[in-house]
Amino acid sequence: MRKKIFTWHIHGSYLFFLAQGDYDIYIPVNKERNEGYYGRGATFPFGDNVIEIEAEEVREQDFDVILFQTDHNYLKDQYEILSEAQRRLPRIFLKHDPPWEHPTNARLVVDDPDVSIVHVTHFNKLMWDNQGLETHVISHGVTMPEVKWSGTEERGIVVINNLPARGRLLGLDIFNKVRREVPLDIVGMNTESLGGREVLHPQLPAHISRYRFFFNPIRYTSLGLAVCEAMMAGMPVVGLATTELAVVIENEKNGFIHTDVDYLIDKMKLLLKDYPTAARLSAASLETARRLFDISRFIKDWDALFHHVIQKNKAMADSI
Repeated sequence: MRKKIFTWHIHGSYLFFLAQGDYDIYIPVNKERNEGYYGRGATFPFGDNVIEIEAEEVREQDFDVILFQTDHNYLKDQYEILSEAQRRLPRIFLKHDPPWEHPTNARLVVDDPDVSIVHVTHFNKLMWDNQGLETHVISHGVTMPEVKWSGTEERGIVVINNLPARGRLLGLDIFNKVRREVPLDIVGMNTESLGGREVLHPQLPAHISRYRFFFNPIRYTSLGLAVCEAMMAGMPVVGLATTELAVVIENEKNGFIHTDVDYLIDKMKLLLKDYPTAARLSAASLETARRLFDISRFIKDWDALFHHVIQKNKAMADSI
């Protein structure tokens, strides 16, 4: 029988890739369409295995696993829409982000040993205080786009939502500094004030693949799915040598990373004038993406974890 996973719609692109597996994912909707209750929406081409369910009807359903994705899901949402029996089901807490409050001393809100923790990068697992809970890392997986890098546009591209509002954390100042010296475009929600525009997810690979390189100015974050998708399209990546990107990009091989922005600007200028170098980095970027971000590996990891937590929960119940 197909597994029935209940979760909230938090990160659309992550949900889209998670839904590539052979199981059904149920997401709640409400009239307010507030965070986690958006439903399928129109941005991502979800398959039939992503199923909307009215929030008030959730308690009446049978699920195999509950997947939390935010502190709010764990601390409040579960008590508002899940039954007591559902709150005893196998549970996973997926943490998308590194610690915000303090880089090393922040604790997860979860302290229940029956809940399994999943981080999306080894950096995140390293930095969070996981309080001795069972902790896993499932690295990102993304689908292979139909288009591949051409690099014919002698410009760089940045893909970040809401950059004007999110400021230094996501590198607004770095973006502006670089753009004064290097031709650079941006796409993402609410980027019009920077000259950008929104490009829907299905059209994004074709849009960015013509640019010479992908630039990631973010100081502190998880490894962005936009970076993984750009690499799967074969784009050379230029970014800051921080968080997980430092173990994905190798200088002179598949891109350039550094904590010196001036160094990165020099390398961007090199890529703009030297197409053969950009093409060489492109091929290596694609090879890295296939090795690290294969969607079948990602789905296999998640399916194995779902099986593991179901069996663990059953063994605990049998021992009572």
